[in-house]
Amino acid sequence: MVDSVANTTANATNRIGAGSTMLASNFETFLTLLTSQLKNQDPLSPVDSNQFTAQLTQMAGVEQQLLTNDLLKGLLAAQGGGGLAGAATYIGKEATAAWSATKFTDGEATWSYELASNADSATLQVMDGSGNVVWSGDAPDKTTGVHDFTWDGGATTGNDGQDGQVYTLKIVAKDAAGGAIDSQVLTRGRITGVEMYDGEPYLTVGNSILPLSTVIALEEAQTAATPAPANDDDAGLLASLASSLNPLKLFS
Repeated sequence: MVDSVANTTANATNRIGAGSTMLASNFETFLTLLTSQLKNQDPLSPVDSNQFTAQLTQMAGVEQQLLTNDLLKGLLAAQGGGGLAGAATYIGKEATAAWSATKFTDGEATWSYELASNADSATLQVMDGSGNVVWSGDAPDKTTGVHDFTWDGGATTGNDGQDGQVYTLKIVAKDAAGGAIDSQVLTRGRITGVEMYDGEPYLTVGNSILPLSTVIALEEAQTAATPAPANDDDAGLLASLASSLNPLKLFS
């Protein structure tokens, strides 16, 4: 999975914050030492002007570094806010994400799974929030491609599905020789909302809330078909009916 840009931003902010703290401490120490040096210098042998200028230049450099760090933190904070605005543009689109967790709602939970090639055997496992397998069975379709699977909540072990609880799906697919076949669990659906968690945008897709970084495909949402225009016969019939119902005809 590609590392999240938001996580990188947060790590950079933390490093800048730690660096600023250290620089500020060194800056205060530098000022204290410089002041003590000026107070206790020998009047007959004062600090060399070149050395004093160099020290002032170092102090100015530290101060400039602190200001630069503050500016970088501001830019990173603005970038984090832009992440929410950018993710909001995905609302209304159809998304496919490499994500296996969804909420059991209205007596069912739905996932998709993808097989890289035809499988001789493919087993699906539904697990609860503690990682316990509550249902296990054969995949409904073992051919290459993306397939949908809906769990009705019936458990083969443990408790049946509970509304509002989050469940995950796992797939194990093998070929005729017993070798593993590449496969993955997907979440597909329309994006209906965006939220921020720990500086990273999360999307609401169906009954799942998933990181934007897990989205692997986006498509325009399908729009409802527009009704076909009325043909000439229908238009003539409507015109005749409207004319017969015109109240002005009663007085003509």
